[in-house]
Amino acid sequence: MKPNFDLDLVLNAIAPAIAPFPKAAMFELAERGYKSLFEQLISCIISIRTLDETTIPVSLRLFDVARTPEQVAALSPEELIPLLFGTTYPDQKAYTMIGIARRIIDDFKGELPADYDVLTSLKGVGPKCANLALGVATGLAAISVDVHVHRVVNRWGYVSTKQPEQTLKVLETVVPQERWIDINRLLMPFGKHICTGNLPKCSTCPVLEWCERVGVERSR
Repeated sequence: MKPNFDLDLVLNAIAPAIAPFPKAAMFELAERGYKSLFEQLISCIISIRTLDETTIPVSLRLFDVARTPEQVAALSPEELIPLLFGTTYPDQKAYTMIGIARRIIDDFKGELPADYDVLTSLKGVGPKCANLALGVATGLAAISVDVHVHRVVNRWGYVSTKQPEQTLKVLETVVPQERWIDINRLLMPFGKHICTGNLPKCSTCPVLEWCERVGVERSR
């Protein structure tokens, strides 16, 4: 990483640059009022291998019918699957959601605990969704790493990792906890619209002076 790299300065410079672009799906849904831990977790499951442009309308369609563990558990797979059309693997996600809803009812009396270990013990919930749901729904310090976050922080030279799971572990050791939620909130749209996978917009990037441009061969 460059000697002058300062994470606070970098994140503060990114915030106004991403303002014209859509917010990351979970943050957008929270602003629309879908901010319970269960709703955030369900939306994150919808978002797996699915673009935000699809995640948001599919989530809204589902929440028009069911927003609580009890309401989701009351649906049959045949009723739930059509509500998830548009996302990837709607059949698999439907069974996952029903299983999660039933376990919340059976083990936690319908109230999903705000606990990382509990969330990751639910079948179909990995570290990314657990942390993202916790961070957005409860404000607890949590870092969520998707492909955009992974690419951006490696391109900066801030970390040197091969997989998002490795990136998460490293970021938890180097990022101050008060900025953990900002990592996904800012870097997901930044990576999607500015620091893109192919032909990143380096000529207009607000943080170019801090970036090592690791792996960048061509840019705009």
